[in-house]
Amino acid sequence: MDLENRVTFADTVFAQEVDGEMVLLDMNSENYFGLDEVGTAIWQFMQESGELKVVFQHMLESYDVEESILQRDLVTFVEKLKERKLIEVVEN
Repeated sequence: MDLENRVTFADTVFAQEVDGEMVLLDMNSENYFGLDEVGTAIWQFMQESGELKVVFQHMLESYDVEESILQRDLVTFVEKLKERKLIEVVEN
């Protein structure tokens, strides 16, 4: 996976922000997932754009972090969401 990919959201996942953090409900598995402040920001940027390179740029502007660390952490986060079938990753 690389930053040229796009993200689409599963139709069976509902997201609600609660006290600054995102709570996700997967209707297929009936599992809840909680995202911390940074995970919530990534989720929201993905909803706005869907393009990982755009999400990466937003995060780089919003947080004081090295590019290499941000890229690694963003890819890891997206892969975890994909494994849990909360999103799909589409190659451009």
